[in-house]
Amino acid sequence: MRKIIPLLVFLSLLGACSSVDCPLNNTVYAVYSLSGDVLTLPDSLTISTKRHDGRDTVLLNKSVNTQNFKLQMSYSGDQDMYILSMTDTLHVTRTDTITVNKTNEPHFESVDCAPVYFHTLTGVSYTTHTISEVTISKPLVNYETTETNLYIVFKPRD
Repeated sequence: MRKIIPLLVFLSLLGACSSVDCPLNNTVYAVYSLSGDVLTLPDSLTISTKRHDGRDTVLLNKSVNTQNFKLQMSYSGDQDMYILSMTDTLHVTRTDTITVNKTNEPHFESVDCAPVYFHTLTGVSYTTHTISEVTISKPLVNYETTETNLYIVFKPRD
């Protein structure tokens, strides 16, 4: 009996240990890069979005000399709308809106990990106050943040 109790304790401790490889950062970001004549945006760039519950939130705050940026995507919405506000050195603010249509695919690492959604970009629309064009270059949005998902071409400032 004395030999069985330590064996049972050892086996219960061995069974309690598990190796779950949940990602440390399970947020999925779309990568935007500037393209065309304006490769660095000298104006102050603030990007906000309206959440599906009606509230708005700032995703990027007053970024200057921007060449690229990463924006978090919503989990369940079929489209995300981003409001880009550019303020120049004379404090003139110009605003554009980018709407990204997407599909949402649940991605599970393990039942012990929080669910994550990967996305496939299906279309993009935008206003043209300061933007000339927005194109999708890599439609799959997942943990990969070294490749550009969307290219933005800004109009040269007058």
